[in-house]
Amino acid sequence: MRLSHADPRKLVISPLNMHHDEPAPDVSDIIGSVRQHGVLETLLVRETFQDGVLVPEHFEVVAGRRRCFAAQAVAGEGIDIDPVPIGILEAGDDAAALEISLIENMARLPPNEVACWETFVKLIREGRTPQDLAATFGKTEVVIHRVLALGNLLPRIRKLYRKEAIDVATVRQLTLASKSQQKDWLKLYDDPGQREPRGASLKAWLFGGEAIPTSLALFALDDYPGAIIADLFGEEAYFTDAALFWTHQNQAVAAKAEALRAEGWSDVEVLEVGQMFHGYQHVATSKAKGGKAFIAVSRRGEVTVHEGWLTAKEARRAEAAERAATRGDGKEGSAASGEAPKAERSEVTANQQAYIDLHRRAAVRAVLTDHLDVALRLLVAHAVAGSRYWRVETDPLGAGSQMAADSLKTGPGETIFAAKQSQVLRLLGLTAAGDVVGRGHAGGAAAVFARLLSLTDAEVLAVAAVVIGETLAAGSAEVEAAGTYLQVDMGDFWRPDESFFDGIKDRETVNAMLREVGGKKVADGNVSEKVRTQKGILRDFLAGTNDRPKVERWTPRWLTFPAQAYTRRPFATAQRSKAVAPLLRRVRPPQDEAGAPGDRRARGGRAPDPRGGSGGRRGLRRRVARRLVEPAFRPPRSRGGFSFGPLAGRDGAGRGPVRGVNPGLALPFPCRAKAPAPRGAGDGEPPSSGFQTRAKTSSSS
Repeated sequence: MRLSHADPRKLVISPLNMHHDEPAPDVSDIIGSVRQHGVLETLLVRETFQDGVLVPEHFEVVAGRRRCFAAQAVAGEGIDIDPVPIGILEAGDDAAALEISLIENMARLPPNEVACWETFVKLIREGRTPQDLAATFGKTEVVIHRVLALGNLLPRIRKLYRKEAIDVATVRQLTLASKSQQKDWLKLYDDPGQREPRGASLKAWLFGGEAIPTSLALFALDDYPGAIIADLFGEEAYFTDAALFWTHQNQAVAAKAEALRAEGWSDVEVLEVGQMFHGYQHVATSKAKGGKAFIAVSRRGEVTVHEGWLTAKEARRAEAAERAATRGDGKEGSAASGEAPKAERSEVTANQQAYIDLHRRAAVRAVLTDHLDVALRLLVAHAVAGSRYWRVETDPLGAGSQMAADSLKTGPGETIFAAKQSQVLRLLGLTAAGDVVGRGHAGGAAAVFARLLSLTDAEVLAVAAVVIGETLAAGSAEVEAAGTYLQVDMGDFWRPDESFFDGIKDRETVNAMLREVGGKKVADGNVSEKVRTQKGILRDFLAGTNDRPKVERWTPRWLTFPAQAYTRRPFATAQRSKAVAPLLRRVRPPQDEAGAPGDRRARGGRAPDPRGGSGGRRGLRRRVARRLVEPAFRPPRSRGGFSFGPLAGRDGAGRGPVRGVNPGLALPFPCRAKAPAPRGAGDGEPPSSGFQTRAKTSSSS
């Protein structure tokens, strides 16, 4: 059932009403009450359908026939009657509608609003809410609040209303009046020489006009700069400038609120002008128990302070917290009472918060573009700890293949990388072994960012290299691109093992491998042999057994960079290598300041200029330094011999040391980081930073 209101002129009696076919009822006993107060009881109705189509705002009365006739009779007299309260039944349940028609008179509320108010107040004191009353008595919440508003009236006004000395329109206007206004109205009512305002004129008397008595001022009149006029007897004075009065009155209200907070009230809430403070919606609570103070300001400027109150919900939460504290169970009040904790109201709206956040981000990212070293650290921090828009995951080793996982555990590549991981974990202040990415960090990416600010560029890049190493997807084009560009020699990181041989099942493929290690004659002589036999011969060549010459550092085409296939059949790794090859061919070496291409002979990346010029990473350092105007921090002390002195900012002021890119940077992937030697030269000596891995220059490089 849905509760609503309806125009009585749009109501008809339903055929399901038990008195449907009877003549119009005698309503003389209730029409006077309806004429004065309107219909108080809810009519039970059904929606009207015509030819299967719903007729909006038209209803058929199932229960409440006499009230319907009385309301229609009053409306026929030309009296403006309020819409009647209705309960709309669900369509299609005729049996239920008949039952409701039979029991409509079984439970009735008291006959007038004052008696209803007295009943409702007793129930609220017992812990019921207006929502509970609406559900119990079949009223809308509007009706319940209208009745409860009678509590704002002085007892004598309620008594006059009960005796019908005051009509409903007047008493409803008086519920909006302050206590002093009600007293003034009673003086007019008792004075036989004056006529008290009623109905619409009462509303104008309460809220109209600009004359504001000085007795309502919360501020000292001696400090008021405007004009004040008094009547002939000097009993009452008035402010002539309403706007000036409100300026001083609001200042006084703000000062009063501050004074109440200083007295120790948990909170002081200033209500909007004209908003009433309803005691029935609040619970009296002492200051010691967290009570609040409310300041109500009427439309004519009267200020009323209500001290020691909480809303009903706040009071229940406080009581639950007190019970929990008494039991010593340590639970919050809201949790103990079964209510979800309510967040404290923010001082800004959601739209204003978005406005603030967006402007702050716009400023920060604009400045970040001029502080590349800080931006690098923030990027790495996001990759390590993740954030709202960053979700980085490590690639599970050997996912889907236990054979591959077992082989990796003993491989030199994983051993070298694990050592790098341990070094990075120590740099980040983490002791437990494991992946760097996805590790829980107190404070999230911001905490990792703060840690990275104290590291050198070489150390930050070492963290970045481990992060990308952990998240580099096996079987991806990125692996092929990086490996081909770095000319990775798999002979340094792989040796044939049992897992490799166990995975070979194709005879054509193993014969092609045999041709590589033993020559065409051996391969052709065993072309029809079983795969197991050919794999055995292949093992003999690689181990130098059974009188076979030993083949050193053999790497199958599958593992070389770029990868190649042994047959014409599809091979995914070779296809990925072929796809990235054109991309790498279009790569141009970076230009130094003189416009000459930088040296890129070192397999692991671009090596510094051996002549001390500005090409390669040394040139990058200078370009970065020129862009930094005011660095956000000073660099730490030198680690491994890498630190820079102060460099001038873009404005030439030289306002502090700027950390650029290390010219002798040790890259945490296989490379040679000293000055490049002629092609085919031996390994370079690793620098002192501790992040250089060993790699040999390929003879084909």
